[in-house]
Amino acid sequence: MGVGKPSFLRSLPFVVMLLITLVDVLAGPGAGFLPLLSLGPAFASLSGGARRTGWIGLSAVGLCLLLAVYDHLIGTRQNLLTLTSIAGVTGAAMLASALRERKERELHDVRTVAEVAQRVLLRPVPRRIGPVHAAVSYISASAQARIGGDLYEVVTTPVGARVIVGDVQGKGLDAVETAAVVLGAFREAAYDELDLPGVALRLERALSRQLTGEQFVTAVLAELGSDDHISLLNCGHPPPLMVTADSEIRLVEPPDHAPPLGLIGMADDIPQPLKTHFGPGDQLLLYTDGVIEARDVNRKFYPLLERAYLLQAAVPEEALAKLQDDLVEHVGGPIDDDAAMLLLRRRIR
Repeated sequence: MGVGKPSFLRSLPFVVMLLITLVDVLAGPGAGFLPLLSLGPAFASLSGGARRTGWIGLSAVGLCLLLAVYDHLIGTRQNLLTLTSIAGVTGAAMLASALRERKERELHDVRTVAEVAQRVLLRPVPRRIGPVHAAVSYISASAQARIGGDLYEVVTTPVGARVIVGDVQGKGLDAVETAAVVLGAFREAAYDELDLPGVALRLERALSRQLTGEQFVTAVLAELGSDDHISLLNCGHPPPLMVTADSEIRLVEPPDHAPPLGLIGMADDIPQPLKTHFGPGDQLLLYTDGVIEARDVNRKFYPLLERAYLLQAAVPEEALAKLQDDLVEHVGGPIDDDAAMLLLRRRIR
């Protein structure tokens, strides 16, 4: 594998063996530093392959023999034990190197598959949707993959662009599979259905064949028409964040939430979408709960409303990148849940 390693790790075995050699020469015969030469192949296993570790082990053996001549130890029991210990450590280090390389190859394969799956499931959103500029950010909580249970999509239809941002209950492969069902159904329903409630019912039917028990998917569906308005249908999801052209910041709370997808069948009917003004210079941030539930070391939630000023950057991609960097800095380490954000900004005429 072509996995890059820090240069100091690759040079560390030689530095260690050189220092041991200098100390042994300066200390003189009988000081007993030769067994420490086994540190060379031991450190080599941290960054090199099995073959490189083996060559460094042979170098340590050769160096040990030269120093044994200087220390008048050739043929002694002490020297034989030292050579045996270096050979044993070299063999163990070569095995560790081989296992590490195999693990790195497996991790590389997992990440490659995850990247392919991400391109299939979470396709890049169009940067321009008529008069609207879109940007997206996704952070997966999985250490070995780049996708999870959060989802987003933008579909351009004859009636305007339709958008979904959602969050599947649960984690792991089951959540990814459910996200794939929602996205596949949305891409068809966005074209076929007359309104957002129709899209939601279509997603509900698709999920009824997938989910079991009381599993569900929270989501916000949005529709961008030709006028300066946006329609929002909130299915149990965190409310979108609106930042107006005159810097007013507010959450777009609907009068009534629709039930989460997967539980709509339990409700009598679906509330009508909320239609709100979305004029030139206005921005709407759709996000998942991994954003607002991200905690710092003091267990404080991420203050999205307080950080909304970061979205004032000139370019939407730059604005969203600043918000994502601020979120990661707030957490101070790996996030506990997937976090997706989709920013819509209506261009100023």
